[in-house]
Amino acid sequence: MKLAIPKERREHERRVAASPDTVKKLIALGFDVVVEKDAGLMSSIPDHEYSAAGAKIAADAAETYANADVIFKVQRPLHAAEGGVDEMVLIKPGAILIGILSPFTDGAMIDAYAKGNITAFAMELMPRITRAQSMDVLSSQSNLAGYTSVIDAASEFSRAFPMMMTAAGTVAPAKVMIMGCGVAGLQAIATAKRLGAVVSATDVRAVAKEQVESLGGKFVMVESDEGGETEGGYAKEMSDDYKVKQAALIAETISKQDIVITTALIPGRPAPVLITREMVQSMKPGSVIIDLAVESGGNCELSQPGKIVLESGVRIVGHYNVPSRVATDASALYARNLLNFITPLMDEESKTLNIDWEDEIITGTLLTKDGAIVHERLTEGGN
Repeated sequence: MKLAIPKERREHERRVAASPDTVKKLIALGFDVVVEKDAGLMSSIPDHEYSAAGAKIAADAAETYANADVIFKVQRPLHAAEGGVDEMVLIKPGAILIGILSPFTDGAMIDAYAKGNITAFAMELMPRITRAQSMDVLSSQSNLAGYTSVIDAASEFSRAFPMMMTAAGTVAPAKVMIMGCGVAGLQAIATAKRLGAVVSATDVRAVAKEQVESLGGKFVMVESDEGGETEGGYAKEMSDDYKVKQAALIAETISKQDIVITTALIPGRPAPVLITREMVQSMKPGSVIIDLAVESGGNCELSQPGKIVLESGVRIVGHYNVPSRVATDASALYARNLLNFITPLMDEESKTLNIDWEDEIITGTLLTKDGAIVHERLTEGGN
């Protein structure tokens, strides 16, 4: 079976879906791996490293996709209306496409997968169960995003992070607040603490309190009987009453902070607005806000994708695709996620795919199959 690794063509994407290490393991599973020329260049992986691992280097997209049985992608393929290479027409009917496919933001692509008889798996829909942890792309990429958000904040902040006692005087430590204590938020807490900041954090999920405190942060939360967690372990949208209380708590706390990092996301829905213009204006000049949810609408009312907005002396940073800013490590982790996903689907003796279509991991990630849209959240009545 041919497994294709195309070059990523979407704007702001520097990652690649395979590493030399995973190429070796994919070949051992029974795949003929084809990597498009320069696919790993932006992740600091030259073609000769893939060749040394046993992959064939294809000259262009057409050669890469030609007759591929399985396709590993970071982001969804391009289609004709987006300009550039039309990747969709290069995928043969019956092929398996695996990647971060953004099913809730690009419904037209889901229809295209079905019409093209493509079996599409969206890795970001991976169920949060124990045996799927090594396949969880949201966790692997969010972990790096949380780390990078603190580094970005430090580069934009005009002061030092740790307390410094010098002969010329004492430098006070930076006060950092993390909003949203999922994987990205927890890594941001840990990184900010390592840099010497005084860290506080807030989340709608009460279970986050112990995790925050174990990392040395102070947990701040609205007192409420309302649960903030879905059965799948994700944060859920809260009631209007809760949002009013949350806004009051944030308004009281945020003016005392030097740096605020927001990570709050609700799967399949726009990011909740947590920081208003008035809250930004209450912060000290020189303060920094890093909005990791900017591409989903933003947690800050004033943040803009791909821009640094200056408001009342406060810098509001909205970088695109933050995991891609550390592309080498992000690609390595993502490639392992894909390898861990495909490995149990392979029959060791026949070296062919043997997919259990009733498996929870498969039903949780499968978007289209046999020319139809099959995921329950995308079919009629899904939510």
